[in-house]
Amino acid sequence: MYHPVMKILLASIPADGHFNPLTGLAVHLRERGHDVRWYTGPSYAEKLARLSVPHFPFVRAIDVNGENLAEFYPEYSKLGLGPKAIAFALEKVFFVNLEAHLHDVLELRGAFPFEAIVFDGAFYAGRLVAEKCGVPAYPIWAGPTPAPTSKTAPPPFFGLRPMKGPLGKLRDAVVSKMLASSAKNGMRIWRELRLREGLPAWDGDLFDLHNDSSSAMFMVGVPAMDFPRDDWPANLEFVGPLVAHRSPRPDGAGGLLPSLVEKARAQRSPVVVVAQGTIDNRDPEKLFVPALTALAGSEHLVVATTGGRHREELRRRFPQENVVVEDWLDYGALMPHAALFISNGGYGSVLQALVHGVPLLLAGQLEAKNDINARLDYRRLGLDLRTERPTPKQIRAGVARVLGDPAYRANVAAVRTELSRYDPFAIIEGRVVGDLAARGLHS
Repeated sequence: MYHPVMKILLASIPADGHFNPLTGLAVHLRERGHDVRWYTGPSYAEKLARLSVPHFPFVRAIDVNGENLAEFYPEYSKLGLGPKAIAFALEKVFFVNLEAHLHDVLELRGAFPFEAIVFDGAFYAGRLVAEKCGVPAYPIWAGPTPAPTSKTAPPPFFGLRPMKGPLGKLRDAVVSKMLASSAKNGMRIWRELRLREGLPAWDGDLFDLHNDSSSAMFMVGVPAMDFPRDDWPANLEFVGPLVAHRSPRPDGAGGLLPSLVEKARAQRSPVVVVAQGTIDNRDPEKLFVPALTALAGSEHLVVATTGGRHREELRRRFPQENVVVEDWLDYGALMPHAALFISNGGYGSVLQALVHGVPLLLAGQLEAKNDINARLDYRRLGLDLRTERPTPKQIRAGVARVLGDPAYRANVAAVRTELSRYDPFAIIEGRVVGDLAARGLHS
C-alpha cells in the first residue's frame, strides 16, 4: 500500500531510558522510507551511527547523561527520593536546557525542514518547537510515570498506590501540592522562556504540559500495566511494547544460550534472570550480590546479565555451577525460557519479560522505578520489595512467593496476550503519517 514519505525529527534527552525505546521506531520509520533524523546529545553519536539514523547533536545544550550526571551535579546523589531531589532534577536536568534545545532545533530546521516532531515525553522543548515551527507534536511516554494528572491515580515519584476514601484524597492533594512546589523553579524557566519567545502564557500543571498541544500522545505499555483510571486525555493512546532496537543474532546469544537452555532442561531447573539495568549497575551490592547470594547453590539456574560491569568480580564471588554471569544476553531469546525475572524495574527490560510471560520480583526506587514497580505490584504482575537494597533473605522469600503463587503467572499471561495485540510501530507511523497526509504536508 502506498504511504507518503515524511520528514520526521526524533528528539530525546540524553538518557538511555528515554533514548532507547525510540530506537526501534527510528529504524522502522527509516526502513519504511521516511527521512528520519534525531536530535540528542553527542554521547549517542555512535549508537545512531549503528542505526544508520542521521544525528543532530546538541550545539547549545549541555549533554547531561547517566554517565556524567554526577560530574555535573555531584550533590544530586545525596538528595535521595524526596521533594528536594525532585525539584533539583526538574530544574537542572529537564528545564535548564529548554532554551538551548529550542534554538538548536530551530537552527537545524534550516537544513532539515521536518514536518513533525516525535519526542520522548521528558523532552519538554518538544512543545515549544511545535508551537514555533507550526508542526504537529507527538510525545512518547517511555514509561508509565510521570503521566498526565488524574483524579483517581496517585501523583508520581513516590511509589504510591491508589487509596480510596477521604484519606486517599487528602494524601494525593498534599503530595500534589508538594510536587507543584518542587516544580516551581522549573516552571518559572518555562514561563519566562515562553514570554521571551512571544508564545502565549501557559501556567498549567507540569504533568499536563503536552496535553493540549500534541496531535497525539503515545504511552508505552497497555492499560493493564497501569493503575485503573478513566480520565486519560482524549489524545493519549497506548501503543504496547515499544522497546529498544536490537540487531538479530543468528545464534540467539553468541552460542551460549543453547547450552544454558539444555542445562536447565537436563537439571529441570527453573531459570531465574537477574538484571540491574545499564545505568544503575555501578554498585553490584544493590541487587546482584543479594540475589546471587540468595540463589547460588539453589535448585534454580540463575543467569545474571551485568550490562557491562562487574562480570569478572561476580564470577569470582559466585563460582557455583548454577550461576551464570554474562555482560549481555539476547532477552528475546532468553526470556522464553525464564520462570522469573529479578529486576530493579527498568521499564524496557520489564516489557521484555512481560512480552514473554515472565513474572517479576522487583527492587528499585530511583529514577521513577518506585512508580513502575508500584504499578506492577498493584496488578500482581510481580512482587515489589519496596527497597533499593534488598537482603538475600528478602530475595529468597520473594522468589518462593512469586513462583509459588499461580496468580502471578496467570496475570502475566493475560497481559502478555494484551501486549501481543498491539503493533507499536504501525500505531505511531499510522497516526503521524495519516495526520500529515490529511493536512497535505507530505513530501
